[in-house]
Amino acid sequence: MRMRRVLVTGMSATGKSTALAALGRLGFRVVDTDSPTWSEWVPAADRGEWLWREDRLSELLASDGASTLYVSGCMSNQGTFYDRFDAVVLLTAPAEVILDRISTRATNDYGKTPGERDLILSDLASVEPRLRATSTHVIDASRPIDDVVAALIAIGDQ
Repeated sequence: MRMRRVLVTGMSATGKSTALAALGRLGFRVVDTDSPTWSEWVPAADRGEWLWREDRLSELLASDGASTLYVSGCMSNQGTFYDRFDAVVLLTAPAEVILDRISTRATNDYGKTPGERDLILSDLASVEPRLRATSTHVIDASRPIDDVVAALIAIGDQ
């Protein structure tokens, strides 16, 4: 049986990294692409952006394994890979939940400044609808993390 591949995407602080860490503890193969191993900063005239390293993602998605592979991230070039995933899952949460998580998280400094919070809210309004339109599944990530992980496992088992 071919290994299933699930992309877990969503805006900052929707719980992508937390969900993947939990899946990893359960023995699933997980890759969080929010690292220089999988992504690179590409400068641009307006603000620049992080993009997936397409060669590395291609190699990862061509590999095989015994359990479902869960990949997390949110990059503007991720659509290039959608046809290589069995499911594209959007984790979503209301703005208030996202801002509260950002203010209390200790694992990531992104979103701590007013400018970054404004950018997150702007992306929530402009980027999340595009993610929703291209996702095969949507999970309300304001639910307890155990519920989110159970939903991801069910999607991976389909």
